[in-house]
Amino acid sequence: MRVITTRVAGLPGLVLRCVRVGATASGFGLVFVGSAVAARLSRSTRGRGLHDGERWVRLLTRLGPSYIKIGQLLSTRRDLLPEEVTSALGRLTDAARPPSRRRIERAVRHAYAHRPWPFREFNWEPVACGSIATVHEAVTLDGRRVAVKVRRPGIDRVMHRDFTLTALAMRLLGRLPRLRRMPFALMHEQVGGAILQQLDFVAEAESLAALRRNLAEFDNLRIPAPLPELCTSETVVMEYIDDLMRFEPADLDADTRRCVVRAVLAAVYEMLFIDGLVHCDMHPGNLYVDRSAGLVVLDAGFVVRLPETVRRSFADFFINMAMGDGWMCAHIVIESAAQIAEDCDLEGFRAGLRTLVEQTSGSRSGDFDLARFAGHLFDLQRRFGLYPAPEFAFPLLSLLVIEGMIKNFDADVDFQAEAVPVLRRRNVPRGTASVLKG
Repeated sequence: MRVITTRVAGLPGLVLRCVRVGATASGFGLVFVGSAVAARLSRSTRGRGLHDGERWVRLLTRLGPSYIKIGQLLSTRRDLLPEEVTSALGRLTDAARPPSRRRIERAVRHAYAHRPWPFREFNWEPVACGSIATVHEAVTLDGRRVAVKVRRPGIDRVMHRDFTLTALAMRLLGRLPRLRRMPFALMHEQVGGAILQQLDFVAEAESLAALRRNLAEFDNLRIPAPLPELCTSETVVMEYIDDLMRFEPADLDADTRRCVVRAVLAAVYEMLFIDGLVHCDMHPGNLYVDRSAGLVVLDAGFVVRLPETVRRSFADFFINMAMGDGWMCAHIVIESAAQIAEDCDLEGFRAGLRTLVEQTSGSRSGDFDLARFAGHLFDLQRRFGLYPAPEFAFPLLSLLVIEGMIKNFDADVDFQAEAVPVLRRRNVPRGTASVLKG
């Protein structure tokens, strides 16, 4: 992963940002509390209190792009959050409020200030609008129809300030007695740095090209080809793919939904277990279906290169979890831990993880809850004093984002069984050779 140097946010701007975030969150917090009290008094919960999705959208929109990204990820978890909340949050994936045309045009003109203007036509009205960029249809001078992703003006300054604020929050969180040994600073550097990486449009163009190469054998998956000669640090220019449908189960019949779900899982597992280049943001704003029910991935901003050791360990853990081998899962976690406390109870951890794995092995998507499993695993690590490498957050995030969508499409798919064909094509993991020969 290319490292973006984080600029030290100026103190006045940082203080103003802190005051704005605090005031906005406090104000909406009071409104939520008042609404919840009113709902309790009227014995109604529909559209009130924490179930008011429209209010959540307004809160995250006012807080800014870093928080909108959180809302985008939460919108995929219809299995964990009320439908009225996730439906409202779903609009944040590609329908955020765009900047004015004047600001967009100024940003695009600035991006090409030192090279010839490459477009014959440019539609200044966005066809999609996310938290970090707007997307526009254009035609190049040689007649190619393209999509142009344009970074929001001033977004880098806001996100760097949010990064600094969350770093301070992580530092304070790490001082709590029960969390003192957790490597929050390192986790924030890795995960927060990956979120900032979305500002690097040169890296995104490279990620699009790399994903196309890695997934070229998937006939039912399309990724737009970038045009490197037209890309800049503020724009990504790629081929335009039209005639797309939203990634919604209501638009597909049952057989097509099953095929689509398995295609999504196959592509994600290929990234996780074979290539190590992982798309962590496959929400409905980035994932579409074409008229032949093929998958289309339109964005590569949040793509992370896993260290080889993490890729191998995660794959080993996943297949042993699928086989119900909790002892081997515990061995992998211990072996790959970034830090082990001096008073760590390894036997207690092994026993706890064996029980957890046995309870979840072979579950269908409707029964298996990755968020709950990850929470239990995190709690076991915290209680017994094992702390994982921060990079393990990325494969988990990739799966957490798609899990909610998949449950909505097909509750009968077996997450773990679908991974086995992909895992068979990698190096045989420790302790599984005899099984994979079968």
